[in-house]
Amino acid sequence: MVTGTITGRGWAVPAEMPQDRLWDGFFRDHYAGSELARRIWHRAGVQTRHGVADPREEDLSGWSTGARMRRFAEESLPLGKEALAGCMADAALSPADVDQLTVVSCTGYATPGLDILLARDLGLRADVQRLHVGHMGCYAALPALATATDAAAARGRTSLLLCLELTSLHIQPATDDVEQVVAHALFSDAAAAVAVAPTAGGARGLEVLDVVARTDVSRSALMTWDVTDLGFRMGLSPRVPSVLAGHVADVVGTLMRRHGVPMDSIARWAIHPGGPRIVDVVADRLCLRDEQVADSREVLREHGNCSSATVLLIRDRIVGRGDLRPGDTVVAMAFGPGLTLYAALLRMR
Repeated sequence: MVTGTITGRGWAVPAEMPQDRLWDGFFRDHYAGSELARRIWHRAGVQTRHGVADPREEDLSGWSTGARMRRFAEESLPLGKEALAGCMADAALSPADVDQLTVVSCTGYATPGLDILLARDLGLRADVQRLHVGHMGCYAALPALATATDAAAARGRTSLLLCLELTSLHIQPATDDVEQVVAHALFSDAAAAVAVAPTAGGARGLEVLDVVARTDVSRSALMTWDVTDLGFRMGLSPRVPSVLAGHVADVVGTLMRRHGVPMDSIARWAIHPGGPRIVDVVADRLCLRDEQVADSREVLREHGNCSSATVLLIRDRIVGRGDLRPGDTVVAMAFGPGLTLYAALLRMR
């Protein structure tokens, strides 16, 4: 079977925003000293986040969606360039080597698109093929990775994939809606990139063996990301973890059975930490030990939930330790609107 292999990685984040200082410096007043909001904030599993817009310095909650999109165009280009340049250096790719560029974001749009502007500034070829994946949410990195892998396997393409999310641009006006408090306590900004090359070319790295998906459309109202006149507004029901719990074992089991891989042979798990409860229920249903979900919890603690970029940040942490051996397998999982679960099986080459 011809596949694609992740041969390089890079990431970038904007300025650091400690969670406790965000509460003390802005959100405590934003929520009028609400004790419920305070408890949610400090139980989110986040210590540090990053943002292009720090509400302690500028309150965007009254900005129009148009103003936020203009700010997205301004802030996203340098962050994306930094992540992609690091990825290309890690993969030893020159601009002429890149055949395809895929950009993923659910937090901003511009035309000409970020994909066009990045290709221009990175000096990619005029015939580079481009794809923008928009508004899929936190799981979008995995279907985008599947697309890059298909291009590598079927057409011999070398691809760059960038996930870039600027959730700090979508702070909402004060409300007693608990779902908004949870969203503001979790979400953060980041850009993460990977390079995918044809495995047949002798590429070394994490080979993408398979990707599976499951969407429970009967629960689609439980997680939403609505475009409003005041930016994008998150809907996040507290029922989401329990619904995901009902599907996660079957999704992972399907992936394992396709390739005859036993659960206890998985070397690492990259589980998207939509929130601490989601990591808890996934670990419970898959009988994972604390150390097996430690990477997910650490990324949540150090970066917050960076939407589509998060699972790539976890994968970066896993690979960056340098202790994966040839043949070791990794499972990456992410969740989002739909209600959708994606899982990918990766193998070290």
